[in-house]
This record gives sequence, structure tokens and C-alpha cells, in this order.
Amino acid sequence: MTRISIPQLLEKQAAGEAIVMVTAYDHPGARAAERAGVDMVLVGDSGAQVVLGYDATVPVTTDEMLVLARAVRRGTETAFVVCDLPFGATEESDAQAVASSVRFLKEAGADAVKLEGGNASRLSRIRAIVEAGIPVVGHIGLTPQTATALGGLRAQGRTTASAERLVAEALGVEAAGAFCLVVEAVPAELTAVLREALAIPIIGIGAGDADGQVLVLHDLLGITEGRAAKFVKRYAAIGDDMATAVAAYAAEVRSRAFPGPEHGYAASEEAVAAARAALPGAR
Repeated sequence: MTRISIPQLLEKQAAGEAIVMVTAYDHPGARAAERAGVDMVLVGDSGAQVVLGYDATVPVTTDEMLVLARAVRRGTETAFVVCDLPFGATEESDAQAVASSVRFLKEAGADAVKLEGGNASRLSRIRAIVEAGIPVVGHIGLTPQTATALGGLRAQGRTTASAERLVAEALGVEAAGAFCLVVEAVPAELTAVLREALAIPIIGIGAGDADGQVLVLHDLLGITEGRAAKFVKRYAAIGDDMATAVAAYAAEVRSRAFPGPEHGYAASEEAVAAARAALPGAR
């Protein structure tokens, strides 16, 4: 099978076909996304919280992200795989950003990397990575790695200053060479303005109608515990089903209803006798 390419993604945008992206972190999740026929799979640094148990995205390391990325790559055949560059992998210099990006391509088989932010230093990083021959997806709006500086996990672009900043960042990311842009937690009206201004596709998450959409697999499946973000739609309640199934298993173990005879293997009388005879002190 042939993987979806950047020209094919741009063709979808030009034809008005919505691009489907799912964020996944492991082989089973990647297989589910692949079987569903999604266009892109993002190995997000949100895996820090969703599957690794951190309380934010910042602590996750490049090595940890590479483990997740390799698992996702092995689980996909046609989907275009994008990997987040975690906090600390690009902050020092353009050279560090390129070296980190190279690792994701060489060690995990990524098709592209994603970089948050659109200020001057972020644009410099994007340009350097693109000049090294590595495709880049930008990310503006709510950027979790720097959420503290934004006042927390809040929607962006709701004030004049914030809207003007996001337009400038979007134009800068495109000019720096990114082929695609994720826009998170931004009013739909502002996304419409950005779509008019940009030639590259916009993938929205909590940003209204865009060229495509992305949701975390665990969120849309209802696996993630706690209150979901406003922009999440749950298409299943698998987390509840998982807890119910494990509780049923635990109850059967405690009552000794499981395992039953059908879950085991038979041995001949001779084998049992031989085993007894092999015991210390057997006569």
C-alpha cells in the first residue's frame, strides 16, 4: 500500500474534501485509525498526559515520544504520520530543532514533524527544519507547551490583540515553509479569516469549520477520564466499557468462576502421574 502524500493532502484541500486527522499514541490506536481510513495520524505530545500519566505535556522527552512514534508508524500503512516535537527538543537553537526532527524521521519513520508557536524564534526553527528537507506542520492558537504564558488552557483569538497576533503567526508559519497548520481553540470566525488568507490547509481542533479536523483518539472513543474539552465530541463510551469488563473479570476471579474448564488445557493421566512421581520424596 502507498502512503498518503503531501500533494494528495493539498489536492484534497483544493477539491474541498475534508482532511481527517486523528491523534494516536500506540500500535492498537494506530491500527484503529488506519482501519477507519483516516488521512493523517498525529503522534501528539499530549500522550504525556493521555498514556504516560504526566500532568502536562512539558515533561515528556524526545526518547519517550520516539517510542510512541515508532509504535504508531508500525500500526499504519497508508496514513500520513506526523510527530510532535516535544518541549525541549527545539528551544535551544535551529540546529537542535533540525537534529531532533531528523531523529523522528530516521528512528521513527515520521512523514513530518509538528512544531508549536509562531513567534520569531519558532519561525526560525520552521525555516531551518524545512531547509533540511523535513516537512513541517505548524500549530497556533492554544499551544499547550506554552499554555502558562497564554494564561492557561484557554481559547485564543477572542480579543483584538490576540486575533491580530494569530493572523500574523499564521502568515509567518506559512511563509516559513510549513505545508499545513493546526489551529486550536480559536473562534470559527477567525478560522474563516485564516482560511481566506492562507494557501496551506488548516486542521482545526475547537476552531470551527476548517480544511480538516483532528481529535485525540482516546477523547473521541470516551476512554479519557474526567471532563472533556468543549471541542471534543465523544463517539463511544469505551472507557466505561473497559471498567465494566475489568470489574466483571475481577468478580469472577474472586468467586473462582474464572477460569473455567474451557479456558485450560488437558493432560493425560500418565503425564500427571509422571509429574507426581518427580516430586521430592515421591515413592
